Amino acid sequence: MTEPIIVVKLGGTEGVDFSAICQDAKELIAAGQKMVFVHGGSAEANALGEALGTPPKFITSPSGYTSRYTDRGTLEVFLMAVNGKVNSLLVEQLQVLGVNAFGLCGMDGKLIIATRKDSIQSVENGKRKIIRDDFTGKIDEVNSKLIHLLLKEGILPVIAPVAVSHNGEALNVDADRAAAMVAASLHAEILLLLTAVPGLMKNFPDESTLIKTISKSQIPAASEMAQGRMKKKVLGAEEALNGGVGKVIIADGRVEKPITNALKGNGTVLQ
Repeated sequence: MTEPIIVVKLGGTEGVDFSAICQDAKELIAAGQKMVFVHGGSAEANALGEALGTPPKFITSPSGYTSRYTDRGTLEVFLMAVNGKVNSLLVEQLQVLGVNAFGLCGMDGKLIIATRKDSIQSVENGKRKIIRDDFTGKIDEVNSKLIHLLLKEGILPVIAPVAVSHNGEALNVDADRAAAMVAASLHAEILLLLTAVPGLMKNFPDESTLIKTISKSQIPAASEMAQGRMKKKVLGAEEALNGGVGKVIIADGRVEKPITNALKGNGTVLQ
């Protein structure tokens, strides 16, 4: 019987309390919990892009999903911000707390292999556009052996959302969906998506309309209801559940003990 694993996705938006998450993780790991971190970094990537004179550009697909337009220059900014700064500082915080963390991205050891999209469709002012110079990918496989090796050594893997293409190129992948694929590859018991809201709300941003539980059959309706980035979280949750993950919790990453709080069922539980 393998020990249950929790995959924690730390949202890259402003407001998510990385230090509270790290402190909580320290206590849970000390109690024997196996854990894997996957993080975003959109706020840092946006700020660095602005500072370097290459402000971020977001595109909306015909089905309503928003993603970062990633040409080669934007990809390099993304690597600097997310794989360079966010990943390193997260590992530093954990090491200061005495947690032996290992920072890596999907390129390292071919941890996450993805297919580069030949072209993507964007809707601008009601018109469809085809974009062909985008360095984003759709994840094909996760090298779970590598993660298990680290966990076996008592190390906490901290994964940045960068994949490697079949030709060896770096690709930007959605962090929520990367976390879902990592969780599925590990047959994780729980995937936590920690973000800057309490969960999925019926009438965003009215927090009193928080939806506590969503069954698999209700996910299509939940996806329709979700707005902006929350759409990707619901999609990631569905992919994780379809991949064999026990349950997914979308929960608040701004509170005290965010992981423990989510594990108590505070948030939106999908199963």
